[in-house]
Amino acid sequence: MIRLENYLGIIEISQDYFTKLIGNAVSSCFGVAGMANSNARQGLRSVLRKKRNFVDKGVDVYKDGNGLSVDLHIIVTYGLNISAIVKSIVNKVRYVVEEATGLEVRKVNVYVDAMIHD
Repeated sequence: MIRLENYLGIIEISQDYFTKLIGNAVSSCFGVAGMANSNARQGLRSVLRKKRNFVDKGVDVYKDGNGLSVDLHIIVTYGLNISAIVKSIVNKVRYVVEEATGLEVRKVNVYVDAMIHD
């Protein structure tokens, strides 16, 4: 649960909501071949349930002052401009989260964990 306080009062939004919202936004960006596991829990879940693809895979959201910070672990398509892909992801994540929740996204850290041939 992410809990923030502002002039409207206390805002509590579940971690699950953020990871699904952001996971869907990132997965739809051009050049993103998939998401990579970002922690041991996600890695274990992927091993145990091999046939399922989880929308929250590769997404970590945490409180940063009065805003949010997001860590993303992605897999990109080989041969594309990684810088352009990352800029597109950062802009889309900021827009989607701020539009859906009204909360400021202070940082979006994108980690390219792998490249695949398409």
